Amino acid sequence: MGTQHTSAGKDGVDPGVLQVVDAVEASFDRVVTTAVDAIRAQVPAYGASPDERLQGDLTAHVRVVFRVLLTSFREGRPARRGDFPITAVQAMRRVDQGVSLSDFLQAFRIGQLTLWESVLEVAQGEPRTRRAALSLVGHLMHVIEVGSSAAAEAYLDAQQHRLAESDRVRRDLLEDLLARRDLSQGPKQAMLRAAGLEPGARLVVASATSVVPLADDRTLRDAVAAMRRHVSAGAQGLLVVRQDEIVGLAPVPPGGARAIVHNLERVIAELDRDGVRLALGISTVHTGPVEVPEAYAEACVARDGLGGEPGVLALALLSSFDYLVLRDDETVRRLIRPEVRRFVEDDLARGGVLISTLLEYTASDLNAKTAAHRLHMHVNTAYYRLERIAERTGCDLRRFSDVLELVIAVRLLGVHGSATPLSQTL
Repeated sequence: MGTQHTSAGKDGVDPGVLQVVDAVEASFDRVVTTAVDAIRAQVPAYGASPDERLQGDLTAHVRVVFRVLLTSFREGRPARRGDFPITAVQAMRRVDQGVSLSDFLQAFRIGQLTLWESVLEVAQGEPRTRRAALSLVGHLMHVIEVGSSAAAEAYLDAQQHRLAESDRVRRDLLEDLLARRDLSQGPKQAMLRAAGLEPGARLVVASATSVVPLADDRTLRDAVAAMRRHVSAGAQGLLVVRQDEIVGLAPVPPGGARAIVHNLERVIAELDRDGVRLALGISTVHTGPVEVPEAYAEACVARDGLGGEPGVLALALLSSFDYLVLRDDETVRRLIRPEVRRFVEDDLARGGVLISTLLEYTASDLNAKTAAHRLHMHVNTAYYRLERIAERTGCDLRRFSDVLELVIAVRLLGVHGSATPLSQTL
């Protein structure tokens, strides 16, 4: 392949360079094999990969890139990004094969350095070829720079393409679940199983929306990415951006839904510190993907129960009483007696001192002494506050029905999304 170019020096290419190129091309297959072996030895993602196609893909890529480099040497011109069309295809395959961007670029550089070592090896014989080889150093560095840039861009494009495709498939899967379409066969069933959402699995559904406009050009997809980073590694489930909402499906571990709630509370708190304020509601525990529509409806009720404030509200951790007072029903609001309404609204405007005493009193089984102890106040102060509440509302705080009326009014008129379920105050 090389001898036909011995007169190419007339085109401005050093004859010594052509001699070096001819010598490398004469042992081209061996050089390619050496480079592939070096990459597999030095980059674990290649050597330890279970994908049987990876070595064949790697070999094909190395061959093409080496041809590009040798051609640019022979023609005396710098490499161009258009010389690397196969890199885009190979980048897409590396994304699918689980090879990271850093490993992909490291493999590219190892290949180029292996080729350079072959150039030095064949140039040892004569002073002219040694000088020619050394003159190619800058050329080689330029090829590595251009090729690495092309590889990085191709990899990132491939990664974005795969992410977009994956988002679309997950979104379609969610819509199928909400519409109760049959997913007993096909790839979507496999995706459900991979997410731990097999038929009969216990699961919860979560729904989150931003309570304020997202700043700094952030999107809900950024919030989903943060959720995936913060949730423990290996966690199963499905997270989907659905218009202006994040919807999540998660299998319930043997210990119950509390662990899921704890993880999501931590994530929402982290996002809040980063300026992403989400209200997230979580359904009760359901059985199997077939119950996703009901679970989703519950998650939306829980989310709306936060009253437009950021945080997490999980129906799975509430009692039936908590749920009944969670729903913002206008008819129930109108049934609240005017004097009770005035008391709640006025006390909330003043900081809620009397309301906090009332809630601690109910949490103490209507025992004023216990409430005073928990509030770190003198018992006479507790009695005085309870008397003030009774005077202003007309309620007898020794009667359960009157106390219940007050607590319901407190929740409906102002204490939305309280961190303490009302069932713990009665």
